[in-house]
Amino acid sequence: MYQKVHLRLTVLCSGITAVIMIVMSLCYLYVSETGLYGNHFHSFQNHMNTITANLEQQSVISMEWLSKMEAQGNYTFFVLDNGISFLYNQVSQETDSSRKKLLEESLAAYGSKITASGTADGRKVSPYVSYHTEFPFTSPSTGEGFYSSVIHIEKNSSLLQVIILSSLRPLKEQIFHQRIRFLLIDLGAVAVLSLFSWAFTGRLLRPILENQQKQVQFVAAASHELRTPLAVILSCVECCQGGQGQGKFLKIIKQESLRMSSLVNDMLLLSGSDNHRFPISKEPVELDTLLMNTCESFESMAREKSLSLSIGLPENILPPCSCDPGRIQQVVSILLHNAISYTREGGKINLSLSYQKTSLEKGNFSISVKDNGIGISNEDKKKIFDRFYRAERSRTAKGHFGLGLSIAWEIVATHQGSISVKDSETGGSLFTVTLPQ
Repeated sequence: MYQKVHLRLTVLCSGITAVIMIVMSLCYLYVSETGLYGNHFHSFQNHMNTITANLEQQSVISMEWLSKMEAQGNYTFFVLDNGISFLYNQVSQETDSSRKKLLEESLAAYGSKITASGTADGRKVSPYVSYHTEFPFTSPSTGEGFYSSVIHIEKNSSLLQVIILSSLRPLKEQIFHQRIRFLLIDLGAVAVLSLFSWAFTGRLLRPILENQQKQVQFVAAASHELRTPLAVILSCVECCQGGQGQGKFLKIIKQESLRMSSLVNDMLLLSGSDNHRFPISKEPVELDTLLMNTCESFESMAREKSLSLSIGLPENILPPCSCDPGRIQQVVSILLHNAISYTREGGKINLSLSYQKTSLEKGNFSISVKDNGIGISNEDKKKIFDRFYRAERSRTAKGHFGLGLSIAWEIVATHQGSISVKDSETGGSLFTVTLPQ
C-alpha cells in the first residue's frame, strides 16, 4: 500500500512539473522560432535592398558579380531580360530541369500574390524605375521552403527581372537542432525531477508510515494488555461457577476490571489528544500547594516500600501558574508513581519546584522528580514517552501499561511546556517538567 501511494505521488508530482516545464519549453520554442523566422526574413529584405541598389547602378550585369552574390548569401539567382532567360541561367542552371521548375513555381507564386492583393508587402506596386517584393514561398514539387524576392528594374523601355531564392533549409536545421537540445534537456530534467520527487514524497510519507506502524503497535500492545486481565476474569468466573471461594475470586475480578477500566480511560484520553480534543481548563494555580498535596497522597505508598519521599519548595512566594490543576497533578502523580515503582527499597525520591523569570512579567516553572532507582538507559530515553513502551526490566511491574509518560507528555505539550529525562547524579533518573507562567 505504501509503495503504491509513494509511486503514485511520485508520478503525480513529477508529471505535473514535467507538463509545466514542457508547456513552458514549447512556448519558448514558439517565440524563439517565430523570432528566428522574422529576423531571417528582415535580414533577407535588407540584403535585397542592397542588391537592388547595386543593380540600379550597374549598366552591365556580369556573371562574375552574380556568382559572387549567390555564393555570398547562399542564394539562387534567376535573371530574365524582357521575359527571356539570361545567359547566366543557361550557363549555370538551365541544364537542371528542377531549376526551371523552381523558377516557374516562384513566378507563379509571385503572380498569385500580386493578383490577389495588388500590393507588394502591403504597398502599391511602384510605377518608378525599380521595385522589389519579398515573400515566403514553398515549392509545390519538392516541399522545400524559401524566402523569395522578385526585383523589377525598368531601363529604356526594357524590363529586367531578377528572382532570388534563399533556402530555409539551414534555418530549419538550426531550429531542428534547437528542438533536439530542448528535448534532451526536458528528458534529463524529467529524470532528475522523478528522482527528486521519489525522494521528496518518500520524506513526506515517512511520518505517515511511522504513524501507521505506531498504530499497529498500539493496537497490538493494547490487545496484549487487555488479554491478560480478561483471561484472569474468565478464569475466576469459571472458578466461581464451581461454588468455592467466590469472595476471593470476585475480589480478583474487581481488581482486574479496575485495571481494564484504567487502561481504557488512558486510551480514550490519548485518542482525544490525537483528535485535538484534549480537555484542559486553565486557572491561576499555586503550584507549591499542589505539589505538597500530591506528595502527601504518595507518602503511604512510599512507606510501604521503605522509601524516603521528600519535597523541596522555594522560600520566596511564587506567582500563580496558569494551568489545569487536575492535569498537572496527574502529571506529577505519574512521575511519582513511576519513581516509587522502579526505586529499590531504602531508596530516595525528591520532588522539587523552582521558578525562573524570563522577562519582567513572565517566567517558567520547573517541576523535578529525582530518584536513585534503577535508572533508564540512553536507548530507552529516546522511546520512554512512546505509547505502551516500557523498558524490558520493568515489564513485570503490574499496573503499568506504558501509557503514563505518554499521557504526561500530552498534558505538558497542551500547556505549551516541555518534559525531559536524564540521569541523576545519584544514579537514578531525573524527570523535569517546564511550564510557562
